[in-house]
Amino acid sequence: MSLSNKTAIGILWNFSDQLLRRGMASLVTLLLARLLVPEDFGLLAMVLVFLTIASAMMDSGLQQAILRMPTLGPRDASTAFFSNIAFGVLAYGLLYASAPLIADFYAEPRLIVLVRIGGIVVLINSFEVIQGAMLNRALDFRTRMKAGIPGSVVSGGVAVLLGWLGFGVWALVGQMLTAALVTTALMWWWGSWRPRLEFDVVSFKAMFRFGYKMFLSRMLDVLFVNLYVLLIAKLFSASVAGLFFFAERLKELVINQLVTAVQNVTFPALASIQADPVRLKSAYRQILQVMVYLLFPAMLLLAALAEPLFLTLLPERWLAAVPYLQLMCIAAVMYPLSTLNLNVLKVKGRSDLFLGLEIVKKVLICAVLAVTWRHGVMAILIGQIVVAVVSYIPNAWFSRELINYSIREQLADFLPALLLASAVAGTTWWAVPALLAIWPAPVVLVVSGLLAGAAYLLLSCWLRFAAWQYGAGWIQERLSQRKVGNTAC
Repeated sequence: MSLSNKTAIGILWNFSDQLLRRGMASLVTLLLARLLVPEDFGLLAMVLVFLTIASAMMDSGLQQAILRMPTLGPRDASTAFFSNIAFGVLAYGLLYASAPLIADFYAEPRLIVLVRIGGIVVLINSFEVIQGAMLNRALDFRTRMKAGIPGSVVSGGVAVLLGWLGFGVWALVGQMLTAALVTTALMWWWGSWRPRLEFDVVSFKAMFRFGYKMFLSRMLDVLFVNLYVLLIAKLFSASVAGLFFFAERLKELVINQLVTAVQNVTFPALASIQADPVRLKSAYRQILQVMVYLLFPAMLLLAALAEPLFLTLLPERWLAAVPYLQLMCIAAVMYPLSTLNLNVLKVKGRSDLFLGLEIVKKVLICAVLAVTWRHGVMAILIGQIVVAVVSYIPNAWFSRELINYSIREQLADFLPALLLASAVAGTTWWAVPALLAIWPAPVVLVVSGLLAGAAYLLLSCWLRFAAWQYGAGWIQERLSQRKVGNTAC
């Protein structure tokens, strides 16, 4: 099977996995929003800041090192596996010991037990990282889907039950722990890879030379992505942090669905052609065109339809999160562009440049936050948009240097989709207030969403967008193969 077909099938399986899991997560989040209050989500947001840092320490960049190695022996994988477990134990120990300090920082005593119990997820996930990397490396996303969907279903049921019984924030913690436990167990049940009782110091040093820079980059990213929640929880209240966190969670349900599905498949696939710059550039152009074609309208229409969405699905106490979600979606438009350009550095093994770019962006975040934090949450979110736009420039610069994919070429590849999505979403955003005055919110949501989506698809077909042609060509090829197969039978 060709690389393009193998990658396309991998994306399809991974997209299906993400779609079902994110769909379940969306349903559970909406149900929990009716059972819990913003303060409960705010408490979880405070905890997740530190759990995410501990998870980055546990991974230490070894998963990325495994994925980019041209050849991988059994000793290499076993070395990475036992290293992850050791790092996981260390990370949880630090988390457990620092729980009282975290509670003191927020002046919230409940965080001590929440951090210590919730932190167990780091230990559980340390058994999953390399098993998952081996499946990713083989582009076996079908097995990942078989493990992930039951985890989402079971953990969602546990969360809703605990929320209904009045356990508050513990419903969210229970969901997190159950999802990790079930998914990890099933991944080991269905995955074929097993570690050997061996450890290669030379292999560890080689992987860690690449991985530690990815770890430092990841740590910087985690610290500064969560800096917004940390700052809002400290400056305002758990309720405001909960509204911010809830809006961010809804945004990520959409953006991670699309970006994660593509990135999980394309990184190992593109790593296999890293020595061929012509093929690598061509593949990146196609991936960027397809990703922005899907993501731009998704994020901008989510912003345009945020108010009828909240009025339809959520209690009134969550309406204050609508403007937060709208600004987050605008900032997220730049996310796939930055992600793909940074992927070039990872595929080329330039973790030094990756780390340097992360440091530059974090300095920019600090500078913008120094100006915006005094002016409230909305100002902080406008600052996010500024950071997202400015950060794209250095990310794209190195794609020109490494694979000759210039900023001008990138603009030519993504600007048509951005302009069309902006026009469709802008028209929808303008029409929504008038429609809400005469129609119920559910009707506005469904009718506006369908009309806007249809307009985007038809106009992109009429304008002959490259992504539309890729998709149509791939579908025709698959149908032709199936027809030939049926004829042969």
